[in-house]
Amino acid sequence: MASSHARNVQAGSFGAAAAEYERGRPSYPSEAVEWVLPHDARQVLDLGAGTGQLTRQLVERGLDVVAVEPSAGMRKELSRRLPHVSVLDGRAEDVPLTPGAVDTVLVAQAWHWVDVERAGPEIARVLRPGGNLGLLWNIRDEREDWVAQLGRLMHQGIELDMNSDGPDVGGKFAPIVRADFLREHVLTPTALMDLVASRSYVITWTGDARASLLHQVRELLDSHPALRGRDEIALPYVTRCSRTRRL
Repeated sequence: MASSHARNVQAGSFGAAAAEYERGRPSYPSEAVEWVLPHDARQVLDLGAGTGQLTRQLVERGLDVVAVEPSAGMRKELSRRLPHVSVLDGRAEDVPLTPGAVDTVLVAQAWHWVDVERAGPEIARVLRPGGNLGLLWNIRDEREDWVAQLGRLMHQGIELDMNSDGPDVGGKFAPIVRADFLREHVLTPTALMDLVASRSYVITWTGDARASLLHQVRELLDSHPALRGRDEIALPYVTRCSRTRRL
């Protein structure tokens, strides 16, 4: 596990690779989004929205969506792609909304960055009584050989434990309910390189270490029989979801 300082540096790094993040990162299975959303959701906060992978899916469902994201680079990319969505500067520990402003808060690929002791009460504050909190993570499914090899290369860094099996949300919420969804993200070899380059620890590495990892991933693309010569690659994921409600 990375130190607190390393976590803070990594958490603040994404804006430097917002374009790569947008090109390489997958969206979320529609079944997973439906599972974390209550049937009566109307006003939804996408917290730690990044470049808007989840935001787009919420807007497509006709929901009233506000996005909160601490990185200026990520907010700029999100606003460029979704100009009609309200995008605010903020974080889980300091949400720029009034009490009871939303009925649902969703956090995709970001809960492992938060200070739960501060974020839990803050999210409870902006939720209406009985409001819902949903967490999502896309985790590479390493049961496939080439994905396992990619994982071994990427774990040379300080890739953080996302703690998606049993996330702690603090004492303001009911017990967590969990579900997993399988999916494939089809991307080009170039987009796969963007996926690797958009990892927080890779962004913060020095030039030589970063170049070495990217070279090794390129060699994997050129040599593995499941990847060699392909214009498109199906990268399998498990989307791990948790949901709870404000007590």
